[in-house]
Amino acid sequence: MANLTEVNSDQCDCFLTNGTSSHYFKTHKFFDFRDKSDYVNVPSLIDSPEDSSQASATNDYLQSDEWSDYWTLQSWNNSASLAGSTSDASVLMVHSPNNVYFEKNEDENAGSDTYLTMRTARMNDFQSACEFESVLRNYHFLSVRMYARTIGAPGAVTAMFTYRDVGDSSELTTVQESDLEIRTLDPHDHVQYTNQPSYTSLGDDVQEATRNITIPKKRDWTDWAVYRMDWSPDSTTWYIDGDEVASISFQVPRDPSMLIFNSWSDGGSWAGNMSAGSEASLQLQWIDLVYNTTGVATEKQTKTKKPSDIVTRNEREQKRDDQQCHSVCSIDQTEKIGTAVLLQGSASRLLGQIGGGKKNGACLSIYLSLC
Repeated sequence: MANLTEVNSDQCDCFLTNGTSSHYFKTHKFFDFRDKSDYVNVPSLIDSPEDSSQASATNDYLQSDEWSDYWTLQSWNNSASLAGSTSDASVLMVHSPNNVYFEKNEDENAGSDTYLTMRTARMNDFQSACEFESVLRNYHFLSVRMYARTIGAPGAVTAMFTYRDVGDSSELTTVQESDLEIRTLDPHDHVQYTNQPSYTSLGDDVQEATRNITIPKKRDWTDWAVYRMDWSPDSTTWYIDGDEVASISFQVPRDPSMLIFNSWSDGGSWAGNMSAGSEASLQLQWIDLVYNTTGVATEKQTKTKKPSDIVTRNEREQKRDDQQCHSVCSIDQTEKIGTAVLLQGSASRLLGQIGGGKKNGACLSIYLSLC
């Protein structure tokens, strides 16, 4: 790895990712769950659906600005879909903040003191699940990485995905979503990637929309690994520990979206039916994210986000006039996870190398959501 200078992300005008889906992004955020010993607390399961949904966050960190400025814990349930005909779910699923918590890392030769756990468990009368979604709903292309593993009983799904919230996802023509999903009923070396929807209104599979891959190098999803998803204008590409494992250019999400992590089951054909008393978890040591946003921030975002995180129309117009990133940085070529290194103090030479401000035939501004 080149000997590059570590810099504060605020000093970077843009971030250039590596790999076959290399693109430019404006903003970098890192969420580190490896040193949260003060917040370790494994809560008991709550056996009432109502009480589970209404539970408070399990520790002060998950109520702090450091967390809540960027993420929101969910408490919704699937009772509406159970009553309808659009899902084959057979179990009431209730998302609970009680299922998101920090644990001490007891691994042999552990690489962290702690990690964040997202638990789903089958109770007698319902499935207790969990989810957190981004406060920002106007991500417009991103590269997100999680250092994570999945453990537990068959019948669960753990996931990281972009999602366009249009209110009524039963209309397939409105669905825009790029998924990374691990099903615990699958072999331990299988991961599913999809640009939704993966089926038609008649229930037929859309083969072009999905890839079911085998994790390379004899690894499996119970091992810690870096799972990366790059959503760009022309494709969604996924990596595991730096190896590209799938890329889909069909049905690439077009419009601004949110980012979601979850751990769940509903007894349907996709997740499977978890046995009562069983549980599974998605465990995360960190999340690393570079991204672009577009559009005007919502009232909620304006109140909760720091001004530097919201791209205004004036900023986009000013950037369009500049047409350059003067300080180009990388989160891939650093030796310290979560930090940025300076690739070039001025972007002029780099832009010249890729065709006068173009990358793969498209102007740089497209990748910064400025065109």
